Amino acid sequence: MLLSLVVLLLGGILAFRLFQGMRLPGLLGLIFLGVIISPYTTEFLHEKFLLISDELRLLALIIILLRAGLGLNLEILQRVGVTALKMSGIPCLMEGFAVMAAAHYLLGLPWVEAGMLGFIIAAVSPAVIVPSMLDLRDRGLGMKKGVPIIVLAGASVDDVFAITLFSVFLGMGTGGGEGSLFQVGMIPVEIVGSILLGYLVGLAMASFYQKLEHRLTQMEEIIILMGVAIGVNLLGEALHLAGLLSVMTMGFVLLIKKEKTAYALEGMLNNLWVVAQIFLFVLIGSAVNLQVAWEAGLIGLLLLAIGLSCRSLGVLISTQGSHLNWGERGFCVVSYLPKATVQAAIGGIPLAAGVPSGEIILAMAVLSIVVTAPLGATLIKLLAPKLLEHPEVEEEKV
Repeated sequence: MLLSLVVLLLGGILAFRLFQGMRLPGLLGLIFLGVIISPYTTEFLHEKFLLISDELRLLALIIILLRAGLGLNLEILQRVGVTALKMSGIPCLMEGFAVMAAAHYLLGLPWVEAGMLGFIIAAVSPAVIVPSMLDLRDRGLGMKKGVPIIVLAGASVDDVFAITLFSVFLGMGTGGGEGSLFQVGMIPVEIVGSILLGYLVGLAMASFYQKLEHRLTQMEEIIILMGVAIGVNLLGEALHLAGLLSVMTMGFVLLIKKEKTAYALEGMLNNLWVVAQIFLFVLIGSAVNLQVAWEAGLIGLLLLAIGLSCRSLGVLISTQGSHLNWGERGFCVVSYLPKATVQAAIGGIPLAAGVPSGEIILAMAVLSIVVTAPLGATLIKLLAPKLLEHPEVEEEKV
């Protein structure tokens, strides 16, 4: 296991830098390394890593969503709130139902199983999107109009719709769907409840840091923050809420109430992210079985194209009437392409539950990672400087 750890860390750094040197997103190098050392190829990654891979990925996601919350800007969020709200639901629903219909008519899947597939595919990847948007924020690209903030806020809620509707169809397909309509109706309650939980914990954390100011070292502060964030996520899951959305909200409230402390904590989280991203993306790559993705074939690519086209239309509808120009709206379309985290986590659930179309669903989930994670991450990196306003341009217009 120690040898696997060494290869994972040192190989991860090398792969990250190598892809950056080729002017490609470093995370693609990490995913590629994960595919190479996965149990489906060389079998180099120790099985103990696979047993705890879900926990390691979750820990990395908590770090990046804490960074996202600490990195939001209240003034900008208030200005772009309506657009972000539309972005959180419309694209996901349009893609999910489009893939559902296409899977029914093109693959012959029953409607319920097609719905499972549709909303596995419909979830965007916070693991890819959030770091990319935080990088743009730090560079000032598009920040005058709050483009990175719109995408950050919208993507954080997008997965709530996708995972909840997947759970509804899964329940219907496995005989536990009596409360399906109730689950759908609970989506707004889940979102509001998640935000409220994060808000209350954020207030408590701000008060805690205020009382113990100058008594804690920065290391103690970050350990406490991470411990509370993990606890919030677990509590959220126990209450059937979106725990990761609560974590992000907690960070945002801490930023508002204790700005200086929040900035210091964000700096330390940035350092933690250097290591966490290696585990996150290598383990995502290790979950990819290229043989399974190949089995989806050309019809699988057609289904993905249909879904992404409808998602892109949903983004354009969501940004219609906003202050964004066509280039910025196009960038929002590109930013909503990557899929990885959710598909890796739940793509195999229907197969494990005995759903007849489980193999097809898993193949499509894997294919969506293989195609959209590299495509989306690369387009974000390449198009951001071309489609978003630069800080110096913004200053000249003021």
